[in-house]
Amino acid sequence: MADCSETLKELNRFLDDELEQESLAELTAHLTGCVDCQQAFEFHAELKQLVRRASHEDSVPPALLKRIEECFGDDIAGDGDFAN
Repeated sequence: MADCSETLKELNRFLDDELEQESLAELTAHLTGCVDCQQAFEFHAELKQLVRRASHEDSVPPALLKRIEECFGDDIAGDGDFAN
């Protein structure tokens, strides 16, 4: 995971605390030295917070939920974070 491409692929798993210790250490080391990946991380973290907050405050319209599931596929299927 030493390059940006691999780091960006693992950001969501990082934000969800799903990485093994070794991968976590590699990703953290990369983020420490890569401004571009730091910015991507900050964006993803903020987006995740906004979606989580909105999903708890308001009902998600079924059409929007379907579009989100189509975009992210198995990454959120069955997760339950978006459905109310």
